This record gives sequence, C-alpha cells and structure tokens, in this order.
Amino acid sequence: MKALVFDASALLALLFDEPGAAAVESLMQRAAEKEQAMLMGAVNWAETCYRIEAKRGADALGRAEEFASNAPITIVPADRELAEAAAAYRAAGLLALADAFAAALAKQRHANLVTADREFRAVEKEVTVVWLQS
Repeated sequence: MKALVFDASALLALLFDEPGAAAVESLMQRAAEKEQAMLMGAVNWAETCYRIEAKRGADALGRAEEFASNAPITIVPADRELAEAAAAYRAAGLLALADAFAAALAKQRHANLVTADREFRAVEKEVTVVWLQS
C-alpha cells in the first residue's frame, strides 16, 4: 500500500476542523490500521507551525506540537536530493516552495499526496493526489 504524504493544508484542515478534516481523519485511521506510512516534510511542518501560530497563537502551536508528537506522522528532513527535486518544481514555476517540497517527497517515496491546495494540479501527471474538500 502506498504511503501518504500530507501537505500543510491537510493537517491544517484537521487541526482547525475545516472542510476536509473528516477525510483527513479517516485517511489517517485507515493508514494506521494498515500500517501504511504517513509522512510530512519538515518544510511543510514548518509551514503548518507558522500558520497555526499566526492564526491561533502560541498556545495553539503547543497543542499542535503535542498532536504531532503523538500522531503516527513521520516528519521527513529535507536532504539535498529532496531539496533539488523541490527546486526543480519551483524553478519550473509549477509550485510555491513549500508545496514543491511536498510534491517532491510524494514523488520520491512513490506516495499519495493528501491536500486541499488546488495548486497541485500542476503535478498530477507525476504525483497521485488525494484531493480534500476545500
């Protein structure tokens, strides 16, 4: 079974109880039951953190960090190979930099990318996208 890579929009939907939250929760539950890898790139985790703090403050960020430490999502560091793949997406004008990291991680790991961000339409030929309601 393919791993799942979560974009910031997916985790933010879950944490803010936005449209798509139930789908993210369901995907995570099914993945955990099947021992399917759940991943998020470090750059996307950074994006998630700053958006939480900007929107809800430091207390909310603390709760998100606690969630992440207990959730079965592995935060994947950005190594040189991943950075260069992300740079290629960005240089081609296909994606913003953080989104480019998510797409590059999904492609590198042959994983499904979970997102509500329609910007990822630009890479659907290279990456399987699981679309959330936005």
